[in-house]
Formats: sequence, structure tokens, C-alpha cells
Amino acid sequence: MAKPAIIVIDMLNDFVTGPIASSRVHHIIPQIKALCERAREAGVPVLYANDCHTPEIDKEFKVWGPHAVEGTPGAQVIDELTPQDGDFVIPKKTYSAFYQTTMDLVLRELGVDTVIITGWQADCCCRHTSADAFFRGYDIVVPRETTDTTTEEGYVGGLEYMKAIYGAQICSVDELEF
Repeated sequence: MAKPAIIVIDMLNDFVTGPIASSRVHHIIPQIKALCERAREAGVPVLYANDCHTPEIDKEFKVWGPHAVEGTPGAQVIDELTPQDGDFVIPKKTYSAFYQTTMDLVLRELGVDTVIITGWQADCCCRHTSADAFFRGYDIVVPRETTDTTTEEGYVGGLEYMKAIYGAQICSVDELEF
């Protein structure tokens, strides 16, 4: 990896303990925390892509119900993964961390060419973020211990899709060198 960055997707209160929580999310928290700490020590940027929805008009509410409503505790990053000084927090209104956000601008200003995608919903938000990263020319790495989704089938399918369609390197956290 020439110049990587970590993207932490939707590790928010509403996804971990709130209205759309899943027990499957808990095992990835210590893995993401350790990876972010290691990245910061190596000077690798850490960016948080956080759902931040507008009440009453957000189309995602039709699918998921109200969640991560702008300005509420549910839309905040969980305490275990609180952004640190120097991290970037980028709100998003859709599944992708890139669509109509400043993600691409920030990554380009940092000189990043490789995104390491972590966080919740391997088959949805991580997958859509991977698509938009691919379309913008980034290399994609997904450490398997740092993402999951609500079902094993969705998790495996999400990883396989990102690998087959976007050329994502699926690896273990221990294989990452920076």
C-alpha cells in the first residue's frame, strides 16, 4: 500500500445498542479499535463515515426505520471508537461514504490511494462504499475481522462481492503492513 487510510463505517450507537442493533456487531469493535490505534501510530489517517439522517424526509427510513437521526445520541460514534484528534468525521446520507460527501476530497488532499474499509454492514454500506471507492480509482482492502453484517450469509456474500467485482483485497488484520 503506497498511501492507505482507514474508513470506519457506521459504528454508531443506533447500530450497536439502538433500534437497528445486532448482536453480531460487538465482536468487530475491539478489532477496529486496535487497527485504528495501530494506524494512528503509523501516521495512517482514520476517517469515520457516519449515517446522519434528516428526520421525516430520509428515504432510508422506509427500509430501516428511523436511525442515526442528525443531532441525536444514536448518530454518534460508540464510545469505544470515539474519534481522536486528527481523525476525520464525515456525515453521510446514503449507504456509500462517498456519495454526496467530502470523503473523496479529504482522501485526495491526504494523498491516499488505498482505502481500508471497516465497520458495519459488509453487504450494504461497506459494499456501496467499496463501489464508489473503486469508481474513483482507489485500491480497496477489507480486513475480515473488522466488518460484519446481520447474517453470516450476508457477511460472506458482501466480502465475496467486494473481492469479485471491485478487486478488494480481503485479508486479516495481521496481514496489514503500514
